[in-house]
Amino acid sequence: MSDVHLRLSKVHRHYGAGAQLVRVLEAADLAVRGGEMVAIVAPSGAGKSTLLHLSGLLERPQSGEVEITGVATSKLSERGRTLLRRNTIGYVYQFHHLLPEFSALENVALPQLIAGRDKPAAERRAMDLLEILGVAPRAQHRPAELSGGEQQRVAIARAAANHPRIILADEPTGNLDPATSDVVFEALMALIREEGAAALIATHNHELARRATRIVTLRDGLIEPLTL
Repeated sequence: MSDVHLRLSKVHRHYGAGAQLVRVLEAADLAVRGGEMVAIVAPSGAGKSTLLHLSGLLERPQSGEVEITGVATSKLSERGRTLLRRNTIGYVYQFHHLLPEFSALENVALPQLIAGRDKPAAERRAMDLLEILGVAPRAQHRPAELSGGEQQRVAIARAAANHPRIILADEPTGNLDPATSDVVFEALMALIREEGAAALIATHNHELARRATRIVTLRDGLIEPLTL
């Protein structure tokens, strides 16, 4: 069985105080293994984004532990958290955020160059990822020359460029039509299997969520299994 790449243990997260206190997570537990895609399906405002931010070390819980590839993060400095996040986590957002002046290949190579990989190796890795995601023929095109689905697949390739152990995605198909959503989601699943990453994906799309390894929801501050 694959190792647990992401683990939340008894995590508490709330906002405000007194009468304005909003309890989002209360002793929440979650474990995601390599090669596994866990879909989060919950109403707006239930805490899906908070869960992703905690998992991505963008926020700290009030108590509890978030472990990334076995590393407990509660006592890490901000620099330590930043380095761990940079080296182990990839993000996919609802909007692709590709750099418009660069080609698809360059957008995927850039994070690797920043991490210190030489250009030929970065471009080979970028092309391999674009191939897995079915957009290699569009490698030299800039984002404005790509369809919405192609842009999002390039964004997924960029998120995976530095071999992250964890991929976090917030409504990655939210801006796409149903047919394109299907293509992008299948490509994302193929990449996760290929890379052996652990994926946590927030989505409102029940049909796509059913294709995940398992589905969870947020209820009364807890992370619970969900059957759709």
